[in-house]
Amino acid sequence: MTLPAAFLRGHIAHRGLHGPDRPENSMAAFRAAIDQGLAIELDVQPSSDGVAMAFHDTDLHRLTGQAGRTDGTDADTLSRTRLLGGDGGVPRLSEVLALIAGRVPLLIEIKDQDGAMGSDVGPLERAVIDALDGYAGDVAVMSFNPHSVDVFRREAPHIPRGLVTAPFHAHQWPDLPDATRAHLAAIADFDRTGASFVSHQADALDMPVVAELRARGVPVLCWTVRSPAEEALTRRHADAVTFEGYLP
Repeated sequence: MTLPAAFLRGHIAHRGLHGPDRPENSMAAFRAAIDQGLAIELDVQPSSDGVAMAFHDTDLHRLTGQAGRTDGTDADTLSRTRLLGGDGGVPRLSEVLALIAGRVPLLIEIKDQDGAMGSDVGPLERAVIDALDGYAGDVAVMSFNPHSVDVFRREAPHIPRGLVTAPFHAHQWPDLPDATRAHLAAIADFDRTGASFVSHQADALDMPVVAELRARGVPVLCWTVRSPAEEALTRRHADAVTFEGYLP
């Protein structure tokens, strides 16, 4: 499936339009993006009972002040766990879908559950597939882990899918073996996974492999742009920007 054209209108709000009183990946941040007519990017992690939750980290502390892991906490408890700086808990993906209801495009990043970009994935991807069943709005999924993207190729080929890509420098990915980092940096799994777009690290858009994909007509999104000046630089290489910290 190709990426819906609505994603290429220019701006995607990173983890929602978050800011004061609107924590990242919160219902308040998603409402703010909808009010501005902006596409939304969010992350999903699993709860202990297998529910896809809109949350970035594997650990709860940074975003909630609470101890514990996201995948060690059940969905009901996560929903009651207040996000720092806001008045709401961790949303279920299903709640976010009901809120958006097709009004703006939604880009879902599946966080790696293998731990080393390997093949030990599947349950979270299937939870996302189940949540999206019957959803009629513009939506796409993506992941740094090609094995995650490949689950969607096999089990939900109707959902547009892409790869989150980067140079995968050792200092940024110290836990990955050199061979794995080189393979991911080459975006070697693009065709195998049936990906239809990439979302690439904004300050590395000049990589030749990105230019090669764009020359093939592949849409190139980028992450994460934090100022209008940065956006102006990325526009030479990217079709849409995932942004935060300013209003476009």
